[in-house]
Parts: sequence; structure tokens; C-alpha cells
Amino acid sequence: MATLSATEIAFLMVAFQQAVLAVGWWLSGLWFVGARGPSRWWAAYAACSAVGLGLFVLAVLDGNNERLRALGNVCVVASLICLQRGVWRFFDGPAHWWSHAAAMTLTLAVSWFGMSQPWGPLRVAVISGVLAALSASTAWDVQRGTRRQFELRYGVLLALPLLLGAMVFGARSLRAIVSPQTIVAEVTANSALNIGSAMVYMVVALVFQLTLVTVVVSRLVSELKRASRHDPLTGLLNRRAIDEALAAEVQRARRLGVPFSVLMLDVDHFKPINDNHGHAAGDRALQHLATLLSSQMRDIDRVGRYGGEEFVVLLPATPQEQASGLAQRLCEKVATLPPMWRDAPLPVTVSIGVAEWLGDGDGLPALMARADAALYRAKEDGRNRVVTTGHGGLDELDAAPVL
Repeated sequence: MATLSATEIAFLMVAFQQAVLAVGWWLSGLWFVGARGPSRWWAAYAACSAVGLGLFVLAVLDGNNERLRALGNVCVVASLICLQRGVWRFFDGPAHWWSHAAAMTLTLAVSWFGMSQPWGPLRVAVISGVLAALSASTAWDVQRGTRRQFELRYGVLLALPLLLGAMVFGARSLRAIVSPQTIVAEVTANSALNIGSAMVYMVVALVFQLTLVTVVVSRLVSELKRASRHDPLTGLLNRRAIDEALAAEVQRARRLGVPFSVLMLDVDHFKPINDNHGHAAGDRALQHLATLLSSQMRDIDRVGRYGGEEFVVLLPATPQEQASGLAQRLCEKVATLPPMWRDAPLPVTVSIGVAEWLGDGDGLPALMARADAALYRAKEDGRNRVVTTGHGGLDELDAAPVL
């Protein structure tokens, strides 16, 4: 180590940092199955960075070996390509191979020709430009992905380390164009430029690694939040979440004086489906019904699985007459669009109870009790029908089975 200059020590420090992070990302991919693909790309990113920086140091120790330096340039560009592909994989974005193929082809070309002294400034300008472009485009992918998936208003803050890296690489590319006589000497010497660049790269790389950890944790939190509010089989709101939506709608209705209605649905003869076709067929029927219900609703409506084969639909700003018409259409559509199981239709129908919020004196327990009573009446009267309830009691709507 005594023979190493300050520049070489700085680059070795960054290389060691990246090597440790590569191991960390690889291990995290083993522990967190949901992030296994992105973690492996990011492990490759850190590993390529470590190898590239190490090659730069070896090139200096070997009398400024241009072949080693060229190989180091290729590794650094490959590292940012791996970084961006990991970001694409993490945010489920399109993976364009042509842009990375073009970047690597250009890097290989200028690295090969740049080994001769006259081509040195061009090599620095082009490779730094490629690194700047990769950093900037990855920054864009990060901020767009965080805003879209996690609804983070300030997702751009997570992209700042990459934007800073793009500025540093862009400045070096511009300097190679403006001052080609000095840039090659500076990048191969024990200069303040190299030491400063290594330190900036170390800080930026570490901060961005923390950014990657942040987006992974954000996804885990988002998935846990969704799991706590959604039914794992159907993807609909679970009972807790639909109860919260109902309570919030009662408060809104009291504040604005706008009525709303509730549908309570139950799959008819669900037990024979499980007994005759198996529980997998029953699950398929529930998933089909959930998809059908969701496709018929407005953006403001809420659909939840209340338990077993029972579902609840919240219809904000919807009076009873309109809700009953929707329930009638749902009942008919379920009967005429059965789910397929092993190339045969499953006979699925539903009974629906409809209840409307009656005003300030009406509470949520009373509303749900009326909807449940209407559903019970529909089951008693032959199933595959709709029953509504209001101030005066229960009123059946014809919904005969569709043959």
C-alpha cells in the first residue's frame, strides 16, 4: 500500500465499497423473493463497478496499461446498464435491449481505438457521455416508477444521486471536448480531479444504494398495506377495509345529505360447487364473480368480500331505485356468464339484498342488518333474485334464473 498514490487509494476504497454492496444485494435477493430479479441486477451493478475501478488502479500500477483501462471503462458502463435493467425489472417497465446494446457497442469501439494516444480525448468524451446518458435515463426511470407505483409526490428526490452522477459524467465529457490536451493527463495522473471524482463517486454510489434500499422498503410497505386491506383470493377489499369504507360513506352522507345504497350478495348453492367440483372450482367461481362485479362498477364504488361466498358493494350517491336496477343487471349477468372449469361452465347464480341509507337517524349496523334481511329473504324465496328494503319493509324484484 505504500506505493499507492492518493488517487489509487481513493479508487480502491470505492471498489471495496461496491464489492461489499454487491454481496449485500446478492444476499438480499436470497431473502426477499419478491425482489430477487432486481437484487441480482443491482448486485451485478455493484460488482462491475468494483471490478472496473480495480482495473483502473491496476492499469496505473502497470505503467498506465491502456488495455486494462479500456476493460475498466467497459466494466463501468456495464455496471450502469445492470443498474438500469434492475430498475426496469423492479418497476415492471419495458426492457429495451437496443439502447444498452448501442451503449455497449459504442463503449467497446472507443475503448479499442482509444488505446492509442491521439484517440484518448475522444475515448474520455464518449464514455463519459454514455455514463451521463445512462445515469440521467435511470434517474428518470426511478422518479417515474416511484410516482406511479408508490404515489410518492417527491419521487424525484430519490433520483437526485443519479442526476448528480449524470452531471459529473457530463462535465467530464464536456471537459474532454473543450480541453482535450489536459483531460487525458489528468485522468491518468495522481490529480485532484481524480481524487475528487473518486470521492464524489463513493458518496453518490452510497447514497444511491440507500435509494435502492428505500424503494425496496417502500414496495414491501405498500404490499403489506395492500395485504392488510385486500382479500388474497379475489383481490377485492377485505371485510375490514369495506367496513371502513362504509363508515366513511356514512359520515360523508351525513355531512352532505347525499343518499347511498348497499348491495349484499351471496353465491347460491356454493357448497355443492365445492363438494361436486372441488375447492379449486369454488375458488375459481369466487374469482370470476369478483372480476365480474368489479367490471360493472364505477370508479367511486367499492366492492369487498365480506366472508366466504358473501360480497358487499358500496354505491355512493346512489338511491335505492338505481341500486336495485344495478342489482338486477348483476344478477342476470352472473347467471348468463358462468365461469369455466375444465372446459365446462359452472352453474353460478347470486342472491342480492339492497338497502338504502335512510338519513341522519340511520346507523351503519341498522343499514347492514336491513341489507342482510333482504338477502335472507331472497334466499328464502328461491334464490337468483333481488330483494330491496326501505322504510316500509321488503320488496321483491323479479330475477328469474336465465336458462
